[in-house]
Amino acid sequence: MKFLYFTDTHIRGSSPKNRLDTFPDALETKLTEVVNIANQHEVDAVLHGGDVFDRPDLSPNIVSRFLRVFQKFEAPIYAVAGNHDTFGHNPDTLKRTMLGLLHEAGIMHVIGAGEPVQFTSKTSRVQVSGQPYHYGIDRRNSELDYAPPPAPDEDTVKIHIVHGSLVERPLPEGVPCTLLDHVFDLGADILLTGHVHDGFGHKQKNGKHYINPGAIARVNNHWTEYQRKPRVLLIDIDDQTPAFEFINLQSASPAEEVLDRSMLEKASHREEKLNAFIQNVRSHSDFQVMSIHDIINEIADAPEDEGGVSTDVKEEALRRLRAAEERWHHNHETD
Repeated sequence: MKFLYFTDTHIRGSSPKNRLDTFPDALETKLTEVVNIANQHEVDAVLHGGDVFDRPDLSPNIVSRFLRVFQKFEAPIYAVAGNHDTFGHNPDTLKRTMLGLLHEAGIMHVIGAGEPVQFTSKTSRVQVSGQPYHYGIDRRNSELDYAPPPAPDEDTVKIHIVHGSLVERPLPEGVPCTLLDHVFDLGADILLTGHVHDGFGHKQKNGKHYINPGAIARVNNHWTEYQRKPRVLLIDIDDQTPAFEFINLQSASPAEEVLDRSMLEKASHREEKLNAFIQNVRSHSDFQVMSIHDIINEIADAPEDEGGVSTDVKEEALRRLRAAEERWHHNHETD
């Protein structure tokens, strides 16, 4: 029994500001290659990890364009809803979305929480379940989202698809995520995730498999997007034993040809200037006779070769200072 898995297509009608090419055209070409891979391998089902669309109310004109591509799959398509597929990160709004429309039309079967699908062949039994993105995901007990529902037979291979931030290392403070260490042995034989676009490949523990192949779409110019190739995952289950193969998309252009790095370099330069400016402020020796706001304005208004910076950098430094002062006053008022 064979399955083809891919995730985060982010179908949209315009090009992200970080793309140099025509994004819808490039995405249609890649999805056409995915269709050909699935049909050539005669898979039993196509699995999508969420964020089929870049917004829930995408133009019908764009949806119909890609609907025709999805119709070329010879196997049924099963998907979970991502955060971009629903309104307000609420799976209950699915019926009012374009993904919900594809579901009602029978083009794509959207798997809801607790609604597993059973597959049976002469040699294997497989259950595919899913967990759509919702506001509480990665903020609550990981078992509630990353553990599959029970299978009717204990020998069934359980594939669980989750659109959540499953990562190897913690993300920056305040960004919700679930660590791989917290989902080991939650019951899934094969845990497939999306949402985190650069993915983490294939991890194994105790005979279980945890896989995020990365997004099909490259919608930002983060440095990790320059190091990876969009790919799909072929899963072959024979006599209850799974085998896996990553297949790179040959139609995906090199990152250097389609991603605009100038915006990234500009943002990096601005952050460097801001950090240097803050260090300059911290090293200023006249704190006893001047307010910190006066120091910022004095340094910022100096010539650039003497440490001065642009107005937007100065305003950002002042904004951060005001926020720090508000937090300080709040903490002391409540002590």
